[in-house]
Amino acid sequence: MESCLIFILLRAAVVLAQTYETEDFTVPYMVYLQSSPEPCVGSLIHPEWVLTAAHCPLPFKIRLGVYQPSIKNKKEQILSNSLIVPYPQFNAHTLENDLMMIKLSKAAAVNTYVGTIAIAMEPLTSNDSCFIPTWRWNAYRNQSDPDILTWINQHALTHYECQYMLNQRVAVNIMCFGQPLSSISEIMEVSAAPAICGGRLHGILSWSKGSVTLGSEAFFTAIHPYARWILKIINSY
Repeated sequence: MESCLIFILLRAAVVLAQTYETEDFTVPYMVYLQSSPEPCVGSLIHPEWVLTAAHCPLPFKIRLGVYQPSIKNKKEQILSNSLIVPYPQFNAHTLENDLMMIKLSKAAAVNTYVGTIAIAMEPLTSNDSCFIPTWRWNAYRNQSDPDILTWINQHALTHYECQYMLNQRVAVNIMCFGQPLSSISEIMEVSAAPAICGGRLHGILSWSKGSVTLGSEAFFTAIHPYARWILKIINSY
């Protein structure tokens, strides 16, 4: 049984890690949340709203249309926030309910380089592959911006596989990707990466045991259980 589960975990991690460094390529809904001590990824789910992880520091600068955060480009839109709304039951110790809404100071101008992503309203089906993008550093320096856009395509694990991998009970609002790796990569990646499955935002990275885009174990907050809360916040403010 154990060997069968290991095979399933290995097969689930269909790793197609890639990087991009060209100015003309962006993931339109990816938002760079410039903050201290570390930045985070946000997802533009509405022209005025960004969804990210509640464990992220509050951003002092919000950059849209970014391909390489370490270099400013003319296509970027640089905004600030007018409202921060963490999920009320967020637990900073266990990282349960790790979601936060950020209202932009003004609506983003949607174009070729900046666009929105729809949130998931229902659970992910087991056959869907997910696109997980983030940024990483070529050479990490404290307070520096990352250099490279990188991503991976993976299938999410089932709830049972997730509990087996973590060796403990896992909440139903958690999505798991990846597999245990023999060595932990020292590659530094920006936290709160989105998991895009079937064209919708299904998860936001809460924590991982290594490099997500190299296939390490990664644990995401599933979006669909919070869809009503997200829509309520958008409609209330």
